[in-house]
Amino acid sequence: MIGFGDDISTRCSSAGCSADATWRVNWRNPRIHTPDRVKVWLACDAHRTTLSEYLLTRGFPVVVTALDQPVELVPDRA
Repeated sequence: MIGFGDDISTRCSSAGCSADATWRVNWRNPRIHTPDRVKVWLACDAHRTTLSEYLLTRGFPVVVTALDQPVELVPDRA
């Protein structure tokens, strides 16, 4: 899912984790990105909550989806 050219990785984005990702943590920084600019961190089951909570505590809108379900927009938080 994430990589350059043919070097694609579906490993969890949490520092030091080498587990396979099963989730997409879709997010954006609303101060500099429009809702159609989606950034993605990949997460395993163990790090899904910690990665999304890290972003939420910073005021970033987050949408968590299954690994095979990309999103086109991350709307502002309600």
